Amino acid sequence: MQDDDLPFDQSRAVALTRRGFAALTLTAGAASAMAADPVQETDIAIPMVDGACDAALFHPTGTGTWPGCLIFPDALGLRPVFRDMGRRLAAEGYAVLVPNPFYRTRKAPVLSGPFDFGNPDDRAKLVPLTAPLTTEVKTRDGAAWIAYLDTLPQVNKTAPLGVSGYCMGGPYTMFTAAAVPDRVGAAGSFHGGNLVTDKPDSPHLLGPKIKASYYFAIATNDDQRQPDAKDKLREALAGKPVTIEVYETCQHGWCVSDAKVYNKAAADRAFTELVALYRKALA
Repeated sequence: MQDDDLPFDQSRAVALTRRGFAALTLTAGAASAMAADPVQETDIAIPMVDGACDAALFHPTGTGTWPGCLIFPDALGLRPVFRDMGRRLAAEGYAVLVPNPFYRTRKAPVLSGPFDFGNPDDRAKLVPLTAPLTTEVKTRDGAAWIAYLDTLPQVNKTAPLGVSGYCMGGPYTMFTAAAVPDRVGAAGSFHGGNLVTDKPDSPHLLGPKIKASYYFAIATNDDQRQPDAKDKLREALAGKPVTIEVYETCQHGWCVSDAKVYNKAAADRAFTELVALYRKALA
């Protein structure tokens, strides 16, 4: 029997049923796509005092708001591995911003091809990138990125924000946590470099201004090079919720998967510690 042979009402019911099936199929397809891609990624440009900062934004797929988080990359900047890290953190239920700290000089990715920190010629490539990044500039940028997060509809404005940094990004966490102490509720530094120096602008001296709960993950060779740094960090943050841990056998850079010293098991543990800190402090 064809649809045209049915009484009007019954024919319409068949048509409605088919339309309903099609709608259900589309809905199921959309739900399947959402399930297959739980995180949305967007490239953005953030207006800054010194120009537009290119960055990547990640948040769970769908509507809602989530605590905001900021990831400070290492000296090689925003690149695929840090996009992966942003996506992974967002999948845990956070709106994550990963900026290019070198936006004044070059858009990300700022370097191409292999890079060897043991090669003087390769290290020289970092000079024009890092030269503009004074302590004042790092502090201003960190505060501006936090302010930008607070403009996003995906960010829960009532929840504290989290910051994490790797290598060069470690000090950024302290500059930012001290600059915006009432917004930054948790911070993690992973094989952070130059957290404790003998200069008057040493990051650890900002301890009294910081209100965030902190997790410092220190590489074995960094601890061997500066064994008193962890004690000075602990003293500077006395009375604050702080955990300082030396990752035995791990070398500087172990959390970043494109580094020669990458240690997946230890990197996974460091990520687990960060998420645990955020779960507790950013609620």
